[in-house]
Amino acid sequence: MTQIELRGVQKWFGAVQVIKDLNLTIADNEFIVLLGQSGCGKTTTLRAVAGLETIDEGDILIDGRKVQHLKCSDRDIAMVFQSFSLYPHMSVYENIAFPLRATRMAKSDIDTAVREIARVLRITDLLDKKPSALSGGDMQRVAIGRALVRRPKAMLMDEPIGALDAKLREEMRAEIKRLHVKQGSTTIYVTHDQIEAMSLADRNVIMHEGVLQQVGTPEEVYQRPANLFVAQFVGSPVINVAETRVAEQGGQASVSVGGVERGFAFPHELLSKLNGHAAGGLALGIRPEGVLVRHEKADGYLPVEARIIEPLGSFDIVDLKVGDEVLRARTKSGFVPGPGKQVFARLDPAQAHFFDTASGKSLGVKL
Repeated sequence: MTQIELRGVQKWFGAVQVIKDLNLTIADNEFIVLLGQSGCGKTTTLRAVAGLETIDEGDILIDGRKVQHLKCSDRDIAMVFQSFSLYPHMSVYENIAFPLRATRMAKSDIDTAVREIARVLRITDLLDKKPSALSGGDMQRVAIGRALVRRPKAMLMDEPIGALDAKLREEMRAEIKRLHVKQGSTTIYVTHDQIEAMSLADRNVIMHEGVLQQVGTPEEVYQRPANLFVAQFVGSPVINVAETRVAEQGGQASVSVGGVERGFAFPHELLSKLNGHAAGGLALGIRPEGVLVRHEKADGYLPVEARIIEPLGSFDIVDLKVGDEVLRARTKSGFVPGPGKQVFARLDPAQAHFFDTASGKSLGVKL
């Protein structure tokens, strides 16, 4: 069992505080992704767990034991970096075997361990080659194999596939997930790429300016963001956010966007759930798939004008002019024939989020 816990961790670089009172528990065999913009503190957090950075306050525990005062070599943790850092004069076999030879393991045991990890990573046919003869994806497999071969308590990965091209990144994402399922090691993975985060994580840990914003499964952070930052950072295309007012109209709640007098129809119960925010200080968030579009007029649909259309293969992203605002909608490919066309739109209440504009916090309204 390998559980990692951070309690009240604080870290400064000079006058700049890069980690602010971070509390986080990572369960045995869990795959955690630290997600955030460059400079948010995610890599510093990873390096602190590894022992490559000291912390100024708080505790880091591995299996209940405080380790913040231990050297990285005494924490039994392996780390994989974005740069492959392989020894160019050594074969793949020798690169993977290197950390085991440093422990004076018997030669036969080293051979068994190296060939087993090579089989798991599907690089057995590469063992006699030098790194210069390998592709970027294969070099990263070797780097992962070198880290895993000694069976560490936890695996830490700092943007390990960020230097690869798009196709290789996709292949390596699947490979890393497969490897985690097979090996079952506790893993902390750092990235700013939300596709990696959503596809790999058991739970995402979203950070901004050194502060933990939300911890949750990919589904939770996408469908129930804790605040505006999380809502806008997670999801592609980005969520629509617009200031709004909500009023009663014809027995329903009317959600006004872009200064349009007649708003989108929502269930009447929305008014009571907004806790006094209906008249102002309120932001609406809705993802493009929550903006429903049709060609004919229908109850609940308002006339809007299509502006920019982005064809993305299996679907289009269509900018819709609603008063002074633009809402982005996801439609079937070719559904809107061109810009300037009038179509009709409504908002799906079940996919709408409401935020306090002053604090940015979600009001937790679900319809």
